[in-house]
Amino acid sequence: MELTGAEIIMKVLKEEEVDAIFGYPGGAVLDIYDALAKTDLRHFFVRHEQGAVHAADSYARATQKVGVALVTSGPGATNAVTGIASANSDSIPMVVITGQVSSALIGNDAFQEVDIVGITRPCTKHNYLVKDIKKLAKTLREAFHIARTGRPGPVLVDIPKDVTIAKTEWVERDLLKMRSFNPTYKPNKKQLCKVIDLIKEAKKPVIFAGGGAIISGASEELTKFAQATNIPVTGSLMGLGSFPGTDPLWLGMLGMHGTYRANMAISECDLLIAIGVRFDDRVTGKTDEFAQNAQVVQIDIDPTSIQKNVPVKIPVVGDCNLALQYLNVKIDEEEDKASLNGINKDEWLQKISDWKSTTPLKYDHNGQIKPQYVIEKLHEFTDGDAIITTEVGQNQMWAAQYYHFNKPHHFITSGGLGVMGFGLPAAIGAQVGCPDKMVVDIAGDGSIQMNIQEMATAVQYGLPVKIVILNNRYLGMVRQWQELFYDGVYSSTTLDHNPDFVKLAEAYGAKGLRAETTDQVEAVLKEGLETKGPVIMEFVVEREENVYPMVPAGKAITQMLLV
Repeated sequence: MELTGAEIIMKVLKEEEVDAIFGYPGGAVLDIYDALAKTDLRHFFVRHEQGAVHAADSYARATQKVGVALVTSGPGATNAVTGIASANSDSIPMVVITGQVSSALIGNDAFQEVDIVGITRPCTKHNYLVKDIKKLAKTLREAFHIARTGRPGPVLVDIPKDVTIAKTEWVERDLLKMRSFNPTYKPNKKQLCKVIDLIKEAKKPVIFAGGGAIISGASEELTKFAQATNIPVTGSLMGLGSFPGTDPLWLGMLGMHGTYRANMAISECDLLIAIGVRFDDRVTGKTDEFAQNAQVVQIDIDPTSIQKNVPVKIPVVGDCNLALQYLNVKIDEEEDKASLNGINKDEWLQKISDWKSTTPLKYDHNGQIKPQYVIEKLHEFTDGDAIITTEVGQNQMWAAQYYHFNKPHHFITSGGLGVMGFGLPAAIGAQVGCPDKMVVDIAGDGSIQMNIQEMATAVQYGLPVKIVILNNRYLGMVRQWQELFYDGVYSSTTLDHNPDFVKLAEAYGAKGLRAETTDQVEAVLKEGLETKGPVIMEFVVEREENVYPMVPAGKAITQMLLV
């Protein structure tokens, strides 16, 4: 059976059980779109290519499937780069298909030609330029395999227009073998047995869970492991939801805007068990003083992440879920369970409890709407069960601090790259993947305007995403840094000409609501969450509210600004 390149793309997408595609058409992909229209694949027409990639990213996080984005050549492809880089930073499985000018024109500065393979080489897990139609199906299959296996990540497949038009015989899927790509899944059991020995000896242990714990599906095993050993747990921004946020062993988030008890516990612990983390700078602060009293265990599927930033006593390369399963089996088999589950830890747990009671997360009520209060009420109104996406900045940190995530895949944010404009298209992707869930984007008034055009996408497809805008008329986090470290010179961070967000919502055909006083917050949240379609809820919050605790750049995580 002979098929065109465009038809082959559709066949492989169906073969890979792709459920949704996010894209924006253009000249180089017209044949692909023509073939797409003749299938039952769902396509969501976004209003900007960056929105397509963020939506595919979030769809992948919410569903644990591979996200797919489809964009045209030239500016279509370059507009997608930010979303690709964000997915790469956060290890999100995604395949991005880009159109390219015809093979004969490559290198001739043709209309809408860019070397997108060269541009994205530093920010993809792998990428391809397909010049031979006979290799198209195999390449696409490899792309999905690479995206989802090992440490996941985005893979780009660049397809010239002539390849989409050409015809070749369809070849059924064969056993996929890639000799150069064989990630290690099974951890070394001898190394894991050493971890058990360290737990028995430790008096001040801490578990540190990151995004890898969620990606590997290890949350259940992690919870079992922590509760069986009575070891307190902290998490990175990407690790929120890997361990129940309401469990007594939960310390809160670690790092620059982490809780006092989490940062102090890491700084004083004698054993740190790191699961699926890369120890980025926002977590460690000054690395010379990070967990300097601890023996460090690092479990990660990516060998290049181990010992990259922090010295490690016991490195374990392998899947986090498999590693924790083995540790839990060894714990169940252990005869001397008292040595594992807390006989030496009472004093340590009491110290952590004291830190929590004496220096909790807090904010002052002074009559104006506090952003922390809005998020606390949002948590209450959704029973902590909504999928929360965020923009980037203060809104992101307050969401991490005050919305308590008990489940994985419920907190979706641009962690590594920190992309403003991520939250709204991410909410769309999550809603497409989880149509029965409440999806809320917590946003700032600056970042929401980066991709506000995606309101049209939400309205067109009847996606009932809710947007909570914490409007402080500033680029809040940048202003906070200017206040604290630049003598209060607010250079280009004041947003005095924001749109009327209620009217903007209505212009797109959505519902718009506003709260200007604290006593209006509950009513706006109640109405907004109960409204069937997409809603923008604007909360006019205190202008110069800051996110605390805060660790200044380059300082140790014990050097927190608390007020």
